[in-house]
Amino acid sequence: MRPEPARPEAVRSASAARSPAERRRLAAAWPEAPAAERAAIEAFLGRLWAETGCARATLAAYRSDLVLAARWLAARGGPGLLAVDRAPLYELLALRAAQGYSPRSTARLLAALRAFYADARRQGLRADDPSTLLERPGLPRGLPKVLAESEVEALLRAPDTGSPAGLGERAMLELLYATGLRVSELVGLPTLALNLRQGVLRVRGKGGKERLVPIGDEAQHWLSRYLAEARPVLARGRSLPALFLAADGEPYDRRGFWARLKALAAVAGLDPARVAPHRLRHSFATHLLNHGADLRVVQMLLGHSSLSTTQIYTHVAREGLKRLHAAHHPRG
Repeated sequence: MRPEPARPEAVRSASAARSPAERRRLAAAWPEAPAAERAAIEAFLGRLWAETGCARATLAAYRSDLVLAARWLAARGGPGLLAVDRAPLYELLALRAAQGYSPRSTARLLAALRAFYADARRQGLRADDPSTLLERPGLPRGLPKVLAESEVEALLRAPDTGSPAGLGERAMLELLYATGLRVSELVGLPTLALNLRQGVLRVRGKGGKERLVPIGDEAQHWLSRYLAEARPVLARGRSLPALFLAADGEPYDRRGFWARLKALAAVAGLDPARVAPHRLRHSFATHLLNHGADLRVVQMLLGHSSLSTTQIYTHVAREGLKRLHAAHHPRG
């Protein structure tokens, strides 16, 4: 039996549950991924994008996961990513569970590994797939968390619309709640995607799929004001394709909008921990269903490829009706 290779202290001591900061500190001690493996990862990602057109966020996540796995294998001292067998990969997944990574994070890593090794087999780089029998962690199927309609109204009123940046924030929030966009879709919108005359928005979603989403009157009002009064000031004479610009005049990114949303939640008197861009998307879908919208219409607006993904919101709406019944019916 081949002896276990000696492993650095950073690997041997990593099995206990760790905070995110501790996990980053331990990972920082791992060596860089070998150049050949980085090149293989980039070649794989290039082929994945060409074949599936998957989102840039997916490519970035797969890159991060695969590079981290390659670095961990290098620190372990055994075979690298292209030559490893199943046992070290199993150990890596078990280590992440012991360190306190979420099941969803580990499931994403496994998805990246499976896609990488399937591609390696197609390219003739491996004869087998070491990820075949690795089990996907069970993911909790909780109901989406939503905000009450009154809470959304308070959040929408939070920006200072007397300033160009605040007017832009109000327009973004109104559009987010009116359309159920993902935050990546929102901050990635070009100005040309918006047609106020027809009241529609052209959205490029996951996998590069496009959909047309109608915009309500209230969102159109604030978008018109933003385009006329605020965006020219924020753009400072520059020709920028992005629809939404931050206070510094630069296009928003996901992190920047997330931070502003948390600050606006505090202004609205809401717990910032309960407010996130995706929670507004959940609220959009649930409130539509509460007011009688057809499930397939909601599926189309959200850009879900499968109706089963959208059906989770019917359970949220049903739970809300149960609470109303229990609170107000004399036999509740």
